[in-house]
Amino acid sequence: MMMFVSRLFHARAAVAAAALLVATAASSQTSQDLQIRALAATCANCHGTDGKAVQGEAMPQLAGLPKDYLIAQMQAFRDGKRPATVMHQLTKGYSNEQIEAISAYLAARK
Repeated sequence: MMMFVSRLFHARAAVAAAALLVATAASSQTSQDLQIRALAATCANCHGTDGKAVQGEAMPQLAGLPKDYLIAQMQAFRDGKRPATVMHQLTKGYSNEQIEAISAYLAARK
């Protein structure tokens, strides 16, 4: 019986340690990182999670595209220099800093 209790204790301690590691990793993300990820999540409806579009769909994949290219395209949509169906409306809500942050986030996805 004592051996069972000891194993149970060690198993629970291992689970608690794993939970602590997960919680620590989650809290290591800064609020700014989470804000940028939330901004980029708005692209997921059309361009897929983290900019990874479904193959064969009409929407282009954004993940891994160069940051400067993404910035230029989003600014062109916002400024009316590139025609669009909804992108010109969506991008008007973003500042240059937000466009840069979204672009950096998506460019870093592979």
